[in-house]
Amino acid sequence: MDIESLKRACRGPVIAPDDARFPDAIHGTLWNRLIPDRAPQVVVQAADEQDIIAAIRFARANGVKVVVRGGGHNWCQPTLRNGGILIDLQNFTDVVSIDAAGRRAVIRPIISNRDIQRALNPLGLAFPTGHCPQVKASGYFLGGGMAWNPTVWGYGAESLEAVELVTAQGELITASETENPDVFWAARGAGSSFFGVVTKYVLKLHPLPKAIHGSTYFFRLDDAPAIGHWLGDRAPTMSPSVELSQFIVQAPPALKDAAAAQNGWVCMVTATAFEETPEAAGLALQPLEQAPIRALSRSTHVPLDFEQLFDASGALFPEGVRSRVEATYSNHSPGALMEAILPLWPAAPSATTVFLLTIFCGPDVPGPQRDMARSMTAKVYGGPWTMWRDAEADQANADWHLAMTAALEPYKIGYYISESNTADQPDIVPKAFTPEKWARLRRLRDAYDPDRVFFDYREGFDGP
Repeated sequence: MDIESLKRACRGPVIAPDDARFPDAIHGTLWNRLIPDRAPQVVVQAADEQDIIAAIRFARANGVKVVVRGGGHNWCQPTLRNGGILIDLQNFTDVVSIDAAGRRAVIRPIISNRDIQRALNPLGLAFPTGHCPQVKASGYFLGGGMAWNPTVWGYGAESLEAVELVTAQGELITASETENPDVFWAARGAGSSFFGVVTKYVLKLHPLPKAIHGSTYFFRLDDAPAIGHWLGDRAPTMSPSVELSQFIVQAPPALKDAAAAQNGWVCMVTATAFEETPEAAGLALQPLEQAPIRALSRSTHVPLDFEQLFDASGALFPEGVRSRVEATYSNHSPGALMEAILPLWPAAPSATTVFLLTIFCGPDVPGPQRDMARSMTAKVYGGPWTMWRDAEADQANADWHLAMTAALEPYKIGYYISESNTADQPDIVPKAFTPEKWARLRRLRDAYDPDRVFFDYREGFDGP
């Protein structure tokens, strides 16, 4: 590969393995510090769209493949492939425009969930961003977007009006429901092996709910199955405005003594109501005050804003950890899922680990299929986020994580492509889609990237 020719074609840095910057260029922005032994032939830190076009045309001319990195947050690091060109979008960081009256915004791909809300909320507007504050728009939208207020706002990709992208032919195009609609369909849910490089997202904005209130309850670890069955029974009768989750986490300091016999573990239930008045929020949260088991502690109907929501979510998923994740969908009771994993929990090697189940509320769950690649709908979503800090603990945590996923296997109906280990297990990729959508996605890849310029879901993981 004539890297000097590529350097001359690009304004941004082009970094080869013999460059002292190369290790940081391929590893520096990765969220998961459990870093695999894979590396591209060269990194292009694109300065603008023209750099992306130049890199793709260079790849086509030289018979090499391309992979794209947004924020580097994906847990299984699919942007690290063996060989090819890694196009890094880290410089695409601005809010291009906000039309408050028209409830429309245009953003670049490397803007975090937190920063999107920070730009919109003072204007009385919001967007169905993801939960983790640091996650960037690029990977979030390409995975479909597991959003705040999901039953009302839907997935993040449902509130996209259009995208601007560079195609596998090196052309800059716009895709929407009326212009290049097949590409727009695929961009909303295809995941990290989408056959294009998105450079702008056009957002359809929503009014900021005037009353965001939250309740948090802590229960004994042993009560998790019973609480899960109760929540599963109550969720269909609760307001769709309530985002409801059940966790296994380490107890907060005030409950350490109460949880000592369970190695500090407790069951936590959180509920956030996105409503227009405090009275409506209180009414939506009221059913959770009728739990059949006495809570160790509770805080109810607490007024919140997105900054506080992000702070709470970010605290559960700290930076600088080594991680394994497999998040799946299920139509079983959350109590049954808790029963399946609870016998394994005393052997959890790391106190940083979190088990999360999101329980979708309202009578119309699971919801209907939307006209986009993102496919999975179910009553419950979640799984183990196995997180630890020391390399010496890699094997113990990997073994425990595999035991957890095996225990949950009988209950799952599909995967969330953005939070599953598609690098080590590419066979699970089709299980993130309905059969019909998977077949359509494959046909579209054949049509729009017939020369396979972009790495597919299986390529570049085993060897050069």
